[in-house]
Amino acid sequence: MNALKNMLCRLLIGLMIWTPFQLAQAEMIGTDQVASVSKVDRTSLLNTLSRSDVASQLQLLGIDPALAKERVQAMTDEEATVLANNLQSLPAGAMSDGAALLLIILIAAGLWWYFAGRRR
Repeated sequence: MNALKNMLCRLLIGLMIWTPFQLAQAEMIGTDQVASVSKVDRTSLLNTLSRSDVASQLQLLGIDPALAKERVQAMTDEEATVLANNLQSLPAGAMSDGAALLLIILIAAGLWWYFAGRRR
């Protein structure tokens, strides 16, 4: 039992060292920078809607791509920024939540099997 605690402590220390630390940095920005960011966000959304694969998927869902572009144009700067950030934060081709849960269960089962085998 004591060996398990030691190994768990070492694992946690290793994970803490491995985890990157980021320092926050704050500074003032000008109005022109804020305005250009919102234009970039809206442009990136419109470029995404112009892609043929996105347009075909929208049509499959019953949404007219031209109407979607009009709605993006009608969004406020804040809404366009939030939507663009959401699109950028989505994983492209990554595992779904179910696959991640399955991976965690497999790792836990492997650790249990390893430690249960050491006790015998």
